[in-house]
Amino acid sequence: MLKLYVIRHAETEWNVQQRMQGWKDSPLTETGKKHATLLHDRLRTVPFTAVYCSPSDRTKETAQIVLGQRHVPIYFDERLREIHLGDWEGKTIAEIAQVDEQNHHHFYHSPDAYKPIIGETFLDVQRRAVAAIQHIAKNHLEGHILIVTHGMVIRTLLVYWKQQTLAQLWKNSRVYGTSVTIVSFEEGKWNIECESDISHLESELTHL
Repeated sequence: MLKLYVIRHAETEWNVQQRMQGWKDSPLTETGKKHATLLHDRLRTVPFTAVYCSPSDRTKETAQIVLGQRHVPIYFDERLREIHLGDWEGKTIAEIAQVDEQNHHHFYHSPDAYKPIIGETFLDVQRRAVAAIQHIAKNHLEGHILIVTHGMVIRTLLVYWKQQTLAQLWKNSRVYGTSVTIVSFEEGKWNIECESDISHLESELTHL
């Protein structure tokens, strides 16, 4: 059986400032590093055979903290990068709501209708994310694989695994930083074992 451990990167400075990151980047906060260390402790006994990681700095750093001193092959896959948000990147959510009201509304309330002039739709993200997952399933028939990626990528994958429509993108669990979604693949079928789980942050929950 193949088992995927799909995690979102830890908290960044722009997350705290409510700035859209997309393909741009910002450093992990001290809280983010602490949460990644707690996830390291949680997953320390899982015998990972490979890591697939978005090439963004925030995912790379999260992966390094989670792995610690373990020597596991890491593959950087552009298909796991966050949604490309064009002119929104670096702007706060409040600023975007003022300058691009319709797309802002679609993004959060009608994700299937979100069509930016510059950047990707959620369908664009889902297509490349699913292709990455299928590639992993083809190349790893069994074992435990760590995947370090982004919130919107994970949301589009949850929709795919649940056979939902993209209109339901925001209906699933909130994808916190360092949350873990475990999915198994056997006999051609995907099974979600846990979704966006943050039990390793139990002592931190009052701050989230």
